[in-house]
Amino acid sequence: MRKLNLIVIFNKDLTKALFCIRAKDPYKGKYNFVGGKVEKDESNDNAAYRELFEETGISHNDVKLEHFMDLNYFKYENNLQVYYGILEHKVNLIEEKNKLEWLNINEELLNNEKFAGNYNIPHIIRQIKIYLKNGTEMDKY
Repeated sequence: MRKLNLIVIFNKDLTKALFCIRAKDPYKGKYNFVGGKVEKDESNDNAAYRELFEETGISHNDVKLEHFMDLNYFKYENNLQVYYGILEHKVNLIEEKNKLEWLNINEELLNNEKFAGNYNIPHIIRQIKIYLKNGTEMDKY
């Protein structure tokens, strides 16, 4: 399977997440999380930090990434590794290819015409926020 990562970066109060506007397919012109491919012989964690830095200028000194979940698409032979982090301080974003924007976390994330991932984005954000609020006690939400 091909390994890919998505990296969800939150502001300190978890009201906003960092998105890129895709410059190419898939999902050209739509909001998505930053991320990319895991290179051969590269650890998953190193790939997540590398992709985050390449696409945003955010480094391991600015955020601690946590590997949160994997989405496996067996028919496409893709393993999508989802990481998240909460920025520890204000950073100056450095765009690579895709424009970057901080967006409010609200019901607009359900707009499939505007956001990539076929509704994965609100699902991913909700699961991370539930975990951050309740830990592993999933029955509390």
